[in-house]
Amino acid sequence: MQHRMSFGRKVFVAGNYAFLVALSLLCLLPLIQVLSISFSSSAAASAGLVKLLPVDLTLSSYKYILQKQEFISSFGITLQRLVLGFVINMGLSLLCAYPLSKERKDLRIRSYYAWFFVFTILFSGGLIPTYMVISMTGLIDTIWALVIPSAVSVFNVILLLNFFRGLPKEIEESAFMDGAGHWLVLRKMYVPMSYPVLATVSLFTMVFHWNAWFDGLIYMNFPKNYPLSTYLQLLVINSNPMKMDPKNLAGILEISERTTRAAQIFLGALPILIVYPFLQKFFVKGIVLGSVKG
Repeated sequence: MQHRMSFGRKVFVAGNYAFLVALSLLCLLPLIQVLSISFSSSAAASAGLVKLLPVDLTLSSYKYILQKQEFISSFGITLQRLVLGFVINMGLSLLCAYPLSKERKDLRIRSYYAWFFVFTILFSGGLIPTYMVISMTGLIDTIWALVIPSAVSVFNVILLLNFFRGLPKEIEESAFMDGAGHWLVLRKMYVPMSYPVLATVSLFTMVFHWNAWFDGLIYMNFPKNYPLSTYLQLLVINSNPMKMDPKNLAGILEISERTTRAAQIFLGALPILIVYPFLQKFFVKGIVLGSVKG
């Protein structure tokens, strides 16, 4: 039986849809304009003629960027960081969340471990002590300086922990009765049953490593070691034609500095835009189930 909505309910639903549409446009329009500028001619971009559609469509900016050694190098470093960071972060998060999801009789000092993780959320060592640790361990100017300090995300551990607590304990107990150990239970039962939250945590991890730029700025002494986000940040914020290398300046003036920036920004965001739709279907389920205590 279909229930008719009251007038107030209709107004509320319409207001919600209008708000979501407006919010979506606020997010999409800047991205569309950046994409249009990257495909527009130098004259049109410099004159401010580009709004939502490209003017004098051209691929010159993309051809120029893909020939730049700095962009290719920083892109490769970011891919390397993404792979290493993803594997390390997901592995350590699983190994932290699984024992913490057990009952107190199975892990007597579980509360102390949990408070230890919570303490790191509230208080951190600070920028200078962290830099000193990275420097004294010889990680400066290496890819490990970008990966190891963020190897464990407490937020991801909490999501996995709460999801694991909601899984049926009877399945785990039957596996133990058949002789399975904790490693086998984690690998063969917990991981296959946790695809929604694993997809969500994977997306968080990939986006974090792809967008992180500050650590690349302070831990890398040479521009050739910058990840892509650090390279783009310096390019967009600190770009000054008077300080550019004459070869790069000649190339940029030939096509337009503005279209080049737009093309590099879009190319930097493109991998995340491609991956997100495939993980989006798990996103809401993983967040909701991970936030409910079992």
